[in-house]
Amino acid sequence: MDSGKLMQMPAPTADRVRVAVRVRPFSQREKNSGSKCVISMHSKTTTTIQDPKNPEHVRTFTFDLAYWSHSGFQKDRDGVLIPADPTSNFAGQRDVFCDIGRGILDNAWQGYNATLLAYGQTGSGKSYSMIGFGTNKGIIPRVCEELFQAIENQETNQELNQIASLLENHNHFISPPQIRDLLSRTKNPGGLKVREDQQLGFFVEGLKWVPCEKYVQVEKLMEQGTKVRTTASTHMNASSSRSHMVITIQLKQIFPDTALTKQSSINLVDLAGSERQKSSGSEGDRLREGSRVNLSLTSLGNVISALADTAMGKKVLHIPYRDSVLTKLLQSALGGNSRTTLMAAISPADICYEETLSTLRYAERAKKVRNKAVVNTCILLRESRAENRLLLGYGNAGVEEYSACFLARQQLGTHGTWAHLLAQAQREWEQQYATIAQEQQMMKTLPHLLNVNEDPQLTGVLKYFIRDGSCDIGQDASNAIILRGLGISDKHATITNLDGKVTVTPHSRCKVVVNGVPITTRTKLQHLDRVILGSNSAYLYVGLPSERGCADWSRFDYDFFQLERAAAAGVSVDTLGAVSTGDGDGQVDPSVLAVFQDYVKLMPLVAEANQMSDELEKGLKMELKVKNLAASDSRGYDLQKEVMVKVTKQRTGEVWMWSKAKFINRKFLMEELYQRFLEGEDSHVTREDDPFWDPVEAVHLGSAHIWLQSLAYCMKLEEQVEFLNCDGLEEAMLHIHIVPCSPEGRAHGEEEVVTDPLELLGKRVDFQIHIVQCLGVKWLKEDAKRGVQIGYKIYDLPNTLYTKPVWKSVNPQIEETVQFAALNTSQEFLSYLQTNALIVDLWGLQEGCAELDHPQLDLLLTGEGHVMVDIKKFSTVKEMSQTSSNQLSELYLKLLKLEEETELLRDVNRVLREENVFLKESLHRSGSSQQAPKLSDTPKENGVTTRLLSTRETTQVHTQQSHCDRELARALKVFYQGMSTARGQLLRLRQFRPPEDDQMLRPFVQEQSQMLKDLGDLLESSLWKLKNDVALIVKKKREYLWHIKQ
Repeated sequence: MDSGKLMQMPAPTADRVRVAVRVRPFSQREKNSGSKCVISMHSKTTTTIQDPKNPEHVRTFTFDLAYWSHSGFQKDRDGVLIPADPTSNFAGQRDVFCDIGRGILDNAWQGYNATLLAYGQTGSGKSYSMIGFGTNKGIIPRVCEELFQAIENQETNQELNQIASLLENHNHFISPPQIRDLLSRTKNPGGLKVREDQQLGFFVEGLKWVPCEKYVQVEKLMEQGTKVRTTASTHMNASSSRSHMVITIQLKQIFPDTALTKQSSINLVDLAGSERQKSSGSEGDRLREGSRVNLSLTSLGNVISALADTAMGKKVLHIPYRDSVLTKLLQSALGGNSRTTLMAAISPADICYEETLSTLRYAERAKKVRNKAVVNTCILLRESRAENRLLLGYGNAGVEEYSACFLARQQLGTHGTWAHLLAQAQREWEQQYATIAQEQQMMKTLPHLLNVNEDPQLTGVLKYFIRDGSCDIGQDASNAIILRGLGISDKHATITNLDGKVTVTPHSRCKVVVNGVPITTRTKLQHLDRVILGSNSAYLYVGLPSERGCADWSRFDYDFFQLERAAAAGVSVDTLGAVSTGDGDGQVDPSVLAVFQDYVKLMPLVAEANQMSDELEKGLKMELKVKNLAASDSRGYDLQKEVMVKVTKQRTGEVWMWSKAKFINRKFLMEELYQRFLEGEDSHVTREDDPFWDPVEAVHLGSAHIWLQSLAYCMKLEEQVEFLNCDGLEEAMLHIHIVPCSPEGRAHGEEEVVTDPLELLGKRVDFQIHIVQCLGVKWLKEDAKRGVQIGYKIYDLPNTLYTKPVWKSVNPQIEETVQFAALNTSQEFLSYLQTNALIVDLWGLQEGCAELDHPQLDLLLTGEGHVMVDIKKFSTVKEMSQTSSNQLSELYLKLLKLEEETELLRDVNRVLREENVFLKESLHRSGSSQQAPKLSDTPKENGVTTRLLSTRETTQVHTQQSHCDRELARALKVFYQGMSTARGQLLRLRQFRPPEDDQMLRPFVQEQSQMLKDLGDLLESSLWKLKNDVALIVKKKREYLWHIKQ
């Protein structure tokens, strides 16, 4: 390097934070969920996102770099992802490094501090871009590799010293937030502390810095750090996605000829997952947000926003660097002495739209931040020049020589020379190389267990070798294999390796799962068996050398373990009803697949929560449920399914239903409490702050469907229907009457049945819903002290109506009637009655919970006090009545009453006109009769006789018409009753699921066949009866008309 160039020391420049965005391919979960891509990149700098719910809503962001890594790629012979063809715009790992990684190195060689931040939600590809996977190396290993290649090719007039550190800020449940040194073998209770120096700013006290000469040494440091990180993750039951990892390389260039040094700090930061609170936090929960990772990222966002406002010329009083450990560590990277790049990793899937949009907005704010980067140079004093050639000092523009030496001592923790430190590190390398060589040899000859982690970067890091004979597994230090983790006992299991066979035997009540199936007795292990110990410590068994073949081990990832565990528990896509039956094409329902993925993801979390409950003696049992698994809306269409967690307090039988978001938030808080318990601290909290406690609440037990088609024909409906719970099983029976009636409440008879619902259009329709009784309520059988309430809402009723609570009765007698009135029946309401069902919900009450009620103020009542429905035409008047005085409300009710009476007069007038027309036609027919001459001699007598005949004919016609209407009403009533029964049978058929046991399959098929036969017979007999009845009515009417004509 030219020493003349090195003497140039430019003044501080305002460097804007560079921002790059990278979109990854679909994950397997997103593929299974049928996700659609909502991201597009039309240039190397623009990123466009489309709202999946509103496709016309499109937003475009402009950044320094935009990498399309979603599609258009293939693997070469080494497994490296490359563009599929010359026209592909796919950006691989090397493309990202050339733009970002080389820029970091160029800045470091010039003497600038350089920082790379990777930001995005969990699973968005941050770690892949930073670390890589397999042969697809990420930015960090490529930066280190190229850095040390350049060092090997250095000029003779230059001395280079470089040291590295690796730390993890794991603060999702630890208070205060903890910094873990990933290169130190010494345990620091409570973690390392962040200190502040007046001139140096924030630094980590006691952090280990290791001198490095070659890339392979840095590579081993990263492996060592990953192993420490994995072990800590297992012991503390903490996901790596909830921690921030910081790799720092200090590069010092010494130029003896010019007495000049340059020092650069390269900070490579993999931030924790940036999940939004709505999807992963505490929305609707009474307790605070549980994930402090989100809070530290919020603090980072606040710093970025404040710096962006400053750059835009706004007045900012305070930059909140001190709000979190993370922002303290990144102070120089944001607004300070550094050239910084932010890599925003995003998902392309529509199901991640909100998180992706949040990430893009975050990145857009970050690009406005301006730093003040300077070349870090220092002129060495002549008398200390020789010493500083050996010491790794620290230079910074404007910082005194004393501060440089102070930081060097803080970093190195010693006053030794560079040569001494390097020799000490070399001895450690040799020990590590010997250990690694021994481990590799044992892997070839001995069976062993490999850890499997949710984070692919941490999978396969820990290896536990199984030697000949028997050995115990557990947390006790005397065990041959020491494992720590949630739910692992001191003596958890025994593994035996004898005569070429390896077996595992669980100890009493200890949880061991092999290939998804819990075991309680000695079980032989086969090569590549999946073993789960405790709540969720997963291991892949690698068998004896003679058993091993060429099988692909990579498919046995964390998701494989959980899917296998779910299948063994009887949970699959089929049991959730994923195959669409609506159009008969057999297509898989993407929404159900998404629910299945959520179910599988939550299974290990629920197991961990149950284990923490046991160890903390909270007495809670949690289990997963799928809300609306067998439920449908009022038209019979399947409702959106959702994963819930049912929580039962075993001592009292109290029950809660938690949403997915609420459970995840509670689990964060449970982990915080559990960590305090493990560390021997006081884990007692008040009841209001206890994540294992909630106030008692009403629980939804099930729903029943009552089809309203009969009401459209003014026919009474008496039903006994099933309440079906979330599993599609019968919870209770409901006895209900729906009766059309007069405004005074008198039930309509058969003579008032209509043959066409349009006859009711524009008229007043009254009906009563009478809840009679519930039969065989399982909720009450489980605990006689409980109670129930029933709720329902019909058509446009603004609120749900609830019955009075009934306690301590397995067959609660309800006997509550509500009368409804549609004053001016609309076409929409008639269509609703013909196509929809009334959904009645059964709610379970517990001792101490609030009863369900509905506000009466939102209900409109008729003059008789009946509840009004079908009030869309009066919506404006209704709004006025809710906001005006009582006098206006009374006037409004009088107005409705007048409209009702006017409509009644119109009906009477219409009937009179029809009768008048009929009489005129009858007189005309009688006047032209052939029998008229016999009476023509006496005109007066003839006229009287004609009127008598006309009256007689009219009476006969009306009588016959009424008789036909009654006969048709009876036929329709029988037919609709048959159809209601058929509809119920059809719903039960849809809810039937084939058994997992093959031996039960034949009885299941026979039962299904019989039910189909019964349904077919019912439909055939109902149609046959209706046809016969209608044919008989038509025949009688024709005979009578023929008789009249004669």
